[in-house]
Amino acid sequence: MSSGTFRDSAVVVIDTSRTLIRAGHGLHDLLRTPAVVSPVSRIMYRLHWWLRNTQELTARVGLRRATHADSQTNGDASGSSSKSRDPNAKVTDYLVGAQLDEALTAGQDIDLYWPFADGDVSDWIQAEALWKHVLFNQLYLRRVQMESPVLLAFTPGLSRSTYEHISQIFFERLNAAGFAILERPMAQFYSAVIGADLSGIIVDIGQNHTDIYPIHDNLLIHGAHVVLDYGISDCEHYLAHLLLSNATLIARLSPPEAPLSPEMLQTTLVEVARHIWQQGLVKVLAEGEAADIEEEGVTDIAAVVVAGKEKAVIESGMKKRANQKASAAEQARAKEIEALDLVTIEFKGKTLTLGKERHRFCEPLFDPTLLQVVPGMPKTTRGQESVLPLQNAVGHAVGLTEVDARQYIYQGLFVTGELTNHIKGLGSALQARLAPFILSTVDQQNEVQPKGVRVLKVADYFAEYREKGDGLASFLGASIIAKITFVSDSSGKNFVSKADYVEKGPKAIIAMSPALF
Repeated sequence: MSSGTFRDSAVVVIDTSRTLIRAGHGLHDLLRTPAVVSPVSRIMYRLHWWLRNTQELTARVGLRRATHADSQTNGDASGSSSKSRDPNAKVTDYLVGAQLDEALTAGQDIDLYWPFADGDVSDWIQAEALWKHVLFNQLYLRRVQMESPVLLAFTPGLSRSTYEHISQIFFERLNAAGFAILERPMAQFYSAVIGADLSGIIVDIGQNHTDIYPIHDNLLIHGAHVVLDYGISDCEHYLAHLLLSNATLIARLSPPEAPLSPEMLQTTLVEVARHIWQQGLVKVLAEGEAADIEEEGVTDIAAVVVAGKEKAVIESGMKKRANQKASAAEQARAKEIEALDLVTIEFKGKTLTLGKERHRFCEPLFDPTLLQVVPGMPKTTRGQESVLPLQNAVGHAVGLTEVDARQYIYQGLFVTGELTNHIKGLGSALQARLAPFILSTVDQQNEVQPKGVRVLKVADYFAEYREKGDGLASFLGASIIAKITFVSDSSGKNFVSKADYVEKGPKAIIAMSPALF
């Protein structure tokens, strides 16, 4: 059995998704605690803290082609991460983080690999290179003096041998003082769950995939996991396709005197789309609202500029005007200007003006058939289930659970992922679209039929996370469990110590981790 606990300041949390790694060193309590909590979750809700030294890293590695033969390009996380690599490549051969970014910027011939993109570990050397970089290059820990235990939030449902191999890397290669693994959907859930309601469904919108995980009675239902083959990248390409109709925008990006090639123009438009959502300039449209925008077409920016309305239109979108004392004509004009909903952005030294077509960014999530008109989009190879509309996929995932559990699962809808850090209201938009799965006729309701859908969000009393959206949920939830596992739990049954590892080997992780036993 593990013995002893660790200091707050020593604990390391590493949250590893398909395409992004977040890590932090040190847990620190906040002052305020809730007055009333349920016995089941009492310890968790007494832990109000924040993490410093938090780092983010794109979960990719690069290998110079000059250093290996028969290489194959794999620069996009949407591609298979298991393409062939040099079997003789060592951890130190791979470029990671800033070093990789600098090599790509310099135009060096680099093969890119995403070892976690398929929801598993496709290459152990690449995985080790990433985790090693996080611990020793970003968190500035020292291997020979490693006194920090590590909690890894990672993909659920993997084989025992995979979890054992991960444990082996952290103890034998990275010299962790203690180690535990937590399933990422449970980490996300723990950041938002309130009281004794321990059932829900996680919708994790990633770069190229969307994962849906039902949870019942604090247990992840692995057999109901649904993976959708679309995500943020698809939304970016869809909006880029719509922006092709904005003649004024195209003229700014690709002027007649220095036109861009079609490929370069497409790449630039995708970058514009990415800039738009990351700046928080997108809202989620209600059902039918997108059709209204489509009928209006792309805002004629040139006509607005010619009419001298551009400045007024943009300012009206930034603040509400006081119209109580205005004449009827002035109020009508204000509403007309407000309806255009224009914004300006600075992009690579150019000022671009965009209309409300930008709000159609999230449309493919709720209607993936829209992607069929976007040239160059990859086709799914996993059947129709992987391209269901998001609301149908959630309904399908819940339908794979036990009948008497479904009403409780619908009481904890939690939409997370990087997108939710910048676009608010995704949970509410999905909630509205789930209405067909809820029995609305009162006289037909029974004890097991779902009667409504409740949306979760990261609890407001986590002050450091409240304004950042729900995309940090996995990191926050993993940190909560790390506090319990390494600091508060004196029994030490939920992590593997070095002594445990020496005695039992890698298999110890299966029985001595918060999520795997």
